[in-house]
Amino acid sequence: METLHAELKAFIIETMNLEDITPAEIGNDTVLFAEDGLGLDSIDALELVLALKKKYGIVLEAKDAGAREHLRSVATLAALISESRG
Repeated sequence: METLHAELKAFIIETMNLEDITPAEIGNDTVLFAEDGLGLDSIDALELVLALKKKYGIVLEAKDAGAREHLRSVATLAALISESRG
């Protein structure tokens, strides 16, 4: 799972163009969409969802109540990807 966490951190940095952040600065439980976390916004969420679909085949629907929880942190994204892989 640590390998997936590291992969996701690099993926988020690249996808969101977070040039001033290194993977080591993102904790597995760092909140992605909060001021005290990475501070991503709703447009970033859309970009991230599209990139996740393209890279991992993960489909998150806006009307899905669990989508927000899946996007909470690197750890929750890794759990979703691991679950989808079987």
